[in-house]
Amino acid sequence: MSQKTIVILGGGVGGLVAANNLRQLLENQHRIILIEKDPKHAFAPSFLWLMVGQRQPEQIVTELSFLVRPGVEILHSDARQIDLANRRVITGTTNVAYDYLIIALGARLAPEAIPGLSENAHTFYTMEGAKELQKALPLFKAGTIAIVVSALPYKCPGAPHEGAMLIADFFRRRGLQNQVKIEMFTPESQPMPVAGPELGNAVRQMLESKGITFHPLHKLTTVNSQSHELLFDGKPSFHYDLLIAIPPHRPPSIVDGTGLTNETGWIQVDRMTLSTKHENVYAIGDATTIPIPGRWKPDVPLMLPKAGVFAHAQAEVVANRIASEINGKTPKKEFCGSGYCMLEAGEELAGFAYGNFFAEPSPQIHLHQIGKIWHIGKVLFEKWWLAPFGLTREALRFALKAGAKLLGLNISL
Repeated sequence: MSQKTIVILGGGVGGLVAANNLRQLLENQHRIILIEKDPKHAFAPSFLWLMVGQRQPEQIVTELSFLVRPGVEILHSDARQIDLANRRVITGTTNVAYDYLIIALGARLAPEAIPGLSENAHTFYTMEGAKELQKALPLFKAGTIAIVVSALPYKCPGAPHEGAMLIADFFRRRGLQNQVKIEMFTPESQPMPVAGPELGNAVRQMLESKGITFHPLHKLTTVNSQSHELLFDGKPSFHYDLLIAIPPHRPPSIVDGTGLTNETGWIQVDRMTLSTKHENVYAIGDATTIPIPGRWKPDVPLMLPKAGVFAHAQAEVVANRIASEINGKTPKKEFCGSGYCMLEAGEELAGFAYGNFFAEPSPQIHLHQIGKIWHIGKVLFEKWWLAPFGLTREALRFALKAGAKLLGLNISL
């Protein structure tokens, strides 16, 4: 069997899971190269806790090298070009040839796409943004906070609602709930629309129970820094005192002009195998665009949300398929579209949504009753993800799997 080289672009959720699974499934003669410019890895779901002071940066950041299995090579460099014709990736330091390529670069944030947004808005979608909010929130004593989903699509569809509820809880604990108003705006018709009207209504009720006003169908066009006003397409303007935004998301620049993308710039893949139109090139996670078969309205197509849980599952599928092919077997594993979300609600409580996003005639998503158990599960998952390989990580994995089994859930770790 000849040596094969698998190159993975991106050291986020999808890239790490793909690299580690491949290392388990392939003999050591085969090279697995993970290209990631940042030597440190931050656990993005915990940015919400960082924002409200429930975490400090050092608690949610670790060395990337701690999170990969022995035998995975890490190249700390920025990937600058994908040369599909010659099967190589050009980085800032070297060129890397591949037999198989997995693109797991996620989405990039583009606040500059909306006039006035980058100069005036905070965000909890980055580590630095969450750290700045940790400083800004305690200084805010009264007024209106606007939380704005500025454009579609965006990753982590539950995060804006979680952020709003955690901020509401932050001010409630300080006795300022009557002095601080929280208003949430989104271009969507409801919270998490792909999950359907029942779940959307449930999340909206969760928001309203925290005193958060939800404004659907508000497409942001401009932020006026002088008047502190949000300007929307076809809607009245709105005055804010503190602005928190989910910035527009864009595909990774490296895929521009490669022929891998659709007209919107996101990478097109087979929804079951995650293969692209180029042989032995796969893409997973937020950089992809995946239409789903079901619909809530006949004339409104739906796309798979951009979320870490899907990147994780897709990485397992791609790793299994590549390993099977290299080992002389027929690849059989497919991505089934199942996913879950633990929705933080403040007060150490969370909801849990789980279901099949590929179901027909519409996605089948169920929201479990809000409770402490789901918050504990999210904390355990954070600790497991950031733990280096060893006994502690295995113990946390066992606890998560056992808990999921008791609750009748099938989760992959």
